[in-house]
This record gives sequence, C-alpha cells and structure tokens, in this order.
Amino acid sequence: MKKFIALVALVLVSASTMMYAQESSREQRKAQREAERAQAKAQAQAEDMAAYQEAIQALKAQEFVLEANQVIFRNGQNCFVTSNTNFVLVNGQKGTVQIAFNTPYPGPNGIGGITVDGTVSDMQMNMDKRGNVNCSFSIQGIGISAQIFINLTEGNNNATVTVNPNFNSNTLTLSGSLVPLSQSDVFKGRSW
Repeated sequence: MKKFIALVALVLVSASTMMYAQESSREQRKAQREAERAQAKAQAQAEDMAAYQEAIQALKAQEFVLEANQVIFRNGQNCFVTSNTNFVLVNGQKGTVQIAFNTPYPGPNGIGGITVDGTVSDMQMNMDKRGNVNCSFSIQGIGISAQIFINLTEGNNNATVTVNPNFNSNTLTLSGSLVPLSQSDVFKGRSW
C-alpha cells in the first residue's frame, strides 16, 4: 500500500510538473507571437513612412505617377481597375491622364479607354498641420483641359486625384499609390 501511495504521489508530482511546463511554453509562444506582430507592425510603419517621404520628394521634383486601382465617378459609383493602365503622370512640364477599363472595346487608346497628354502649369503644393499634402495644377492639351487636385495622406503613399475638366462637369476621382516616376511600371496607350 505504501508503494502504491508513493507511486500515486510520484505520478501526481510529475503530472503537475508537466502541466506547469506546458503552461509556461504556451505563455512563451504567446509572448513570442506578440513580439513578432509588434516587430512586423513597426517594420510596415517604417516602410509606409519611407514611401510617404519618397512621394513628397516626387511631388516637389514634379516627376511622379499616381497609379490608380479605383476610379470613382461623379455620381459616386466606383470601379476597380488595374494600376498599370490607370494613372496620372507628371514629368516636369508634361502630363498624362489615362483611364482604361477592362472591356472588349479597345477605345481610342487601344487598351479600353482614353489617354490624353498636355502641358502642366500652375503647380501649387501645401501641407496641413497633420502632414497631409494637397497639390493642384492644370493640364492643357489637344484632348484635355482640366484642373487636377491631388490629396496625399500622411504616413503612406496612398493618394486620390480629382480630374475636374474645364469644359464639362464630368469630374473623375482616381485612388491609388503615388510613386516616383522612376519606380513606376505603367503602360501608356495611344494618346491624343
């Protein structure tokens, strides 16, 4: 009987030790996951801030592309599009606005939409106290005469651009990422 009691006590002591070890390893794994998440979040914030600084420098140098992944029409309807064929590009004094939808109809530019080139003028840029950047300019060309308004949100390179034509009320808003011209991979269709 004494051997049985000693055996039961030994089993209980070893079982409690194993349960304590399991609880300890669970807590360690949980702490490790939380540390990894915090590290990934800090890394993502650092990358976003670097993209934000690059976008501001590109705006100042007037060599940027807003690669749009969403088009919002004046009545509020929106359409998701590919960013390499929907963009607003500024390269010094030259500007391009291209919209291309995924349709079987090739459109005037050959890729399902329209591409217009023009001359950029009257570029003005300011930053509010939160760090949001507002930029406006005009594009004048054979196929376009419009005011362009860009809003870059603080902390990343997400931006919206509103194209406001001078001769009609067909305002169009594009939403996407603002990147330097050297980092862009857009595909330009036939322009007019």
